[in-house]
Amino acid sequence: MTAVETAAPRAPLLEVCRIHKSFSSGGLFAPKRKVVAASEVSFRVRRGEAVALVGESGSGKSTLARMVLRLDRPDSGEIRLDGENVLEREPRRASLAYRGRVQMVFQDPFSSLNPVHTVEYHLVRPLLRHPGALNAVHTVEHHLVRPLVRHRRVAAADLRARVLELLRTVGLEPAEEFVRRHPYELSGGQRQRVAIARALAVEPDLLVADEPTSMLDVSIRTGILNLLAQLKRDRGLGILLITHDLASARYLADRILVLFRGRVVEEGPSNEVIEAPAHPYTRALLESIADSGRGDAPARRDASAGGATSAQGCPFASRCPRVLDVCRTVDPAPRMSGGRSVRCHLYTEGAQAPGS
Repeated sequence: MTAVETAAPRAPLLEVCRIHKSFSSGGLFAPKRKVVAASEVSFRVRRGEAVALVGESGSGKSTLARMVLRLDRPDSGEIRLDGENVLEREPRRASLAYRGRVQMVFQDPFSSLNPVHTVEYHLVRPLLRHPGALNAVHTVEHHLVRPLVRHRRVAAADLRARVLELLRTVGLEPAEEFVRRHPYELSGGQRQRVAIARALAVEPDLLVADEPTSMLDVSIRTGILNLLAQLKRDRGLGILLITHDLASARYLADRILVLFRGRVVEEGPSNEVIEAPAHPYTRALLESIADSGRGDAPARRDASAGGATSAQGCPFASRCPRVLDVCRTVDPAPRMSGGRSVRCHLYTEGAQAPGS
């Protein structure tokens, strides 16, 4: 047996293990209650893989992203980066090294960039904070950058070529013209490319993209998704996509996790989840998209609409069109169905998903 054959399999880039997070709601005149934002959620992201967390507002996907970014601390569970539990190693706050490996692309490109500063300034800042990412040979001209360079004793000659390289990587050319522009001189798509370049400046291993195309015109969304797909393919970048848009999830992600009320109700390969949804909630999400394009479609109750959630049983039972008696009393455990994980009483071990 060769050394390669005896080597242990490489750990996933990111592994979230049974994460639980709850918040207290209510105020002075309202009774306090506990809201569960994430309930025993587990998933993995490998290098060169995109995983989408899909669900409507309030499903818990943004809370999960904040915990991965170490902006919120889970009540219990583990977050492993290359097999190491970072919550145990860094219990209070994320280290500079962790923030360098896990970067964020925000939803709103119009507010995530400071309109006072140039594109060059936005890209130089992370390079100064993480000097190990520098590998360039020219000069920085912006007058606001020079004091920062002097303060941190970083050679200005190591910055300009890296900034230009980042702009070319995200498709902003001629790069020499973009470095002097301000965000208000750019379109929404160009601003989001600058935001992606800023995240790439420190050579991250994982990119958390929070609805990166939701505030862009439909005509330019594909360009941003193509850029992310290229980075995933060419750089082996892991991507955690946060979205309510199943079309974007299918286009970019290799796997989809469907979230409802803080729990994963279905997980599987993107094409399979979209083409043959197993969980009734996933079906409702897809049907709501189909109905939105037909003016004469019959009125359909929104899958995310309000309604009481029983303390027992499946949280989706009160709105499920295929509810069983057991659904109202017993919370279903995840089960394998057609190669996917489905949290539903309609499926038994090895059962086929509807329509498969």
